[in-house]
This record gives sequence, C-alpha cells and structure tokens, in this order.
Amino acid sequence: TYGRSQTTLASGNLFLLMSAYCQDQAAQFGEALRAFLDRLEDTDLSLDHDTAFRNLLREAGDDPVMRSTQDEFFDRGYWDPAVKSADFIGSKTALGTAVVYDSRIHGSWHRMRDRTNESKGPLSDLGEKEWMAHYVQVRREWLANHSNELLRKTVYRMDALKQLMDSDNWSLELPFNVRGNVIDESVLSGDPVRASASVAEERLLRLRTPFMQGSDVRELQEALVSKGFGLDVDGVFGPGTKAAVVAFQTAEGMTPDGIVGPASRSRLGIDL
Repeated sequence: TYGRSQTTLASGNLFLLMSAYCQDQAAQFGEALRAFLDRLEDTDLSLDHDTAFRNLLREAGDDPVMRSTQDEFFDRGYWDPAVKSADFIGSKTALGTAVVYDSRIHGSWHRMRDRTNESKGPLSDLGEKEWMAHYVQVRREWLANHSNELLRKTVYRMDALKQLMDSDNWSLELPFNVRGNVIDESVLSGDPVRASASVAEERLLRLRTPFMQGSDVRELQEALVSKGFGLDVDGVFGPGTKAAVVAFQTAEGMTPDGIVGPASRSRLGIDL
C-alpha cells in the first residue's frame, strides 16, 4: 500500500495516483516515475519487489506536490464516495461516517455492508447505532478469520471504532483516545500495520485488448445511459463505452482519461 489512504498496485489506484502526480510539471520525481506508468497500468506485480521503484516512492513521499496530489486524489476517490455511501444507507453521525470511510480506504465496504444487512437487517430497520455496532462486529470477525495473515492483524481498527461507540461519542467530540493516541486539534497519526482488504470486484474499467467484459461493465453502461449517454448495454468495454466515459468525465469536470475508478463510479452513482 502507498500514500495517505493506502492505495494499492493490484487495485489499479496506484497507477491513477502516479499518473496524476506525473502530470504536474512541478513534481520533483515526475520524470523518474513516469518510466513506471506502463507497468503500473498493466498491474505488473513484480513492482512490489522492485527496489528502484520502491525507493522512488519513498523519496517522492516528501515532495509537497505528491502530498497535495494525494490530498486531492484521496478526497475525490475515497472521502467523497464514503460520504455518499454513508448518506445512501442513512448514516447521520460523524462516527458512522468514520466507520464507512475506514472501510472504504481499507477495502471491501460493500461486501461487509451487504453481509451485515443479510444477517442483521438494514440500518433503516435497526437504527444507526445498533446497525453500526453489528457492522463493526461482522467486519471484525471477517478480518480475524481472513486467509491473509496481515489482515488478521488489522482487527484493531474495529476495536478502536467499538471503543468510541462504547463511550457514546457518536459526534466524535474532541479530545478522544484511539489506540493510546489522544486525538485533538494538533493530533499526529501513528503508523499502523497497513494491509488492503480490497477485493477484485472493484477493478478499474478501461479500454484494453481484449476488451474487458462483465457485470461491472454492464452496470457502468447502464449508469451512463441513465445519464443520457447513448451506447449499447452489452457488458463489453469497447471504444463506444470509452467515448461515453470520456464525455461524462468531461461534463463532470474530471480528468477525461476514460478510466473508471472510485471517483467516476461515485459520480455515476454505482459505488454507493
């Protein structure tokens, strides 16, 4: 994982982040990182062990341009969608939004949300405090028994959220304590174990050869049609779908790259 909100190579979001950074002429390491963009776009997992690439990422982390790029990227790709997801299920509290945001940046929010709804019922029936408590427990059990050993170590996230619930601090009134850190106006975050719980169903959609196909492509096409963009809904991401995506992104004031990631999904209303 890399960056303020744990973007990953496998999800394709590291490619989007580095692309945004390299487009800034003031980027100190833009030229060097540009040489890796093709491999990032192809999700070349050998980059996980590429020392030169890893060192570049570390050095670029101190570049003010990288920090501002990350702020914009993660707000657009994670915070804004998290707020929409919280609104979608009817969450009204600051702590409820924090629960959703933590899962959005960690990964598999939709999967755990649906599992909670199926086993306990929706938030609209239970009320926010009861539903969120169930959600945190469902997610904790999933993490604690995950096949990925690193994810088993991240149950502390759910324990921290439950502690806030137990103290009835749903407004996140400052100061409060999380994992031994006093959270106040001058807070400095710690350095927790980072392991993404993202799963493959949230892949980047873009024009590739052979064409990408699947229910997620069909859902994208249906959303584009609902927004007034004419194209065939066939579940195949061809040139026509890319053209519609570019037109939509242009109309929304987004980077018109034809790539559908978290920000585009959120704007289209298919990532709630």
